[in-house]
Amino acid sequence: MKDLEARQEATLRLDRDALMALCHRVLTHHKFTEEQASALSRTLVAAQLDASHSHGIYRLLGIIDTVTKGGAVPNAIPEVADVAPGVVRVDAKGGFSPCAFERGLPHLVTKARDTGIALLAINHCVHSTALWVELERLTEQGLVAIACNPTQAYVAPNGGRQPLLGTNPIAFGWPYPSDAPFIFDFATSTIARGDIELYRREGRMIPKAWGVDRHGVPCSDPAEVLDRGAMTTFGEHKGSALAIMIELIAGPLIGDLLSVESSQHDDGRQGLPYHGELIIALDPSRLTGEASTAHMERSELLFEAILGQGARLPSQRRYRERARSLEHGAEVPLALVKEIEALLD
Repeated sequence: MKDLEARQEATLRLDRDALMALCHRVLTHHKFTEEQASALSRTLVAAQLDASHSHGIYRLLGIIDTVTKGGAVPNAIPEVADVAPGVVRVDAKGGFSPCAFERGLPHLVTKARDTGIALLAINHCVHSTALWVELERLTEQGLVAIACNPTQAYVAPNGGRQPLLGTNPIAFGWPYPSDAPFIFDFATSTIARGDIELYRREGRMIPKAWGVDRHGVPCSDPAEVLDRGAMTTFGEHKGSALAIMIELIAGPLIGDLLSVESSQHDDGRQGLPYHGELIIALDPSRLTGEASTAHMERSELLFEAILGQGARLPSQRRYRERARSLEHGAEVPLALVKEIEALLD
């Protein structure tokens, strides 16, 4: 009982408006433009409401640290380029990805409607946020979507021991006809880097499967893994292959950096990753015409069968936490709130 009371005393519950105000206040204090601050705040708060603590307002600490060290441009004005009938490019100009995404989104949707499939390439961006937030914006339009990006060289390829690949998340979104969309968003590393950072902050050891030390030996010390060793890929060679694919299609294919090049660009600042992002949107109605609605509704057969076995869909936990947060406020550690408020000094 005492442990439970201690945990309750150590947390706050903040509603969406309070979270948005806190994020916006910190970002504008550090010279972010209104457009940049609003886009970034919306993304961070969405993650916090979904109880994704590693991608929520905790990320403000790294965002401000990166800006302070010259690793990101808080007042960047993204530039949109209409490249081809099915391709739009946004140059983030060294700013954070949410603002660049929001600038490119209307063009991506229009092109997907016109051609059936369209690509959005975001270049020269700093990325630190969840991909599912972006994909929900596309599934709201009835589009199927995929997104991925490299990061920095944090992860050893399967069979190796030196960090070379990024955590390289990939996300997929499917409009669910009668409910919230089916969305997954996961790193190709065994765990997201942000989760290991939270373990370090809390003074806890990590499972040995998550990383190796400087000698390539499985390691439970989060500091050793993050600072001197390497993270591992999930599924051994399978996760490693997916990570390499993401390096290629969201790196050289769109004219942007590999994770190892992003680490070189960082030049020891230990800032957030600077790289590119690839988003693909598909319009079902352009594939199957008037029958598209009936075909999309057939996905319910699969979802209902999964749930009927007692399994859960990847996005269910987040939606459940979101509903709880919207009703009662999102849970935030008091110590974290104090750290964020200190950024206003």
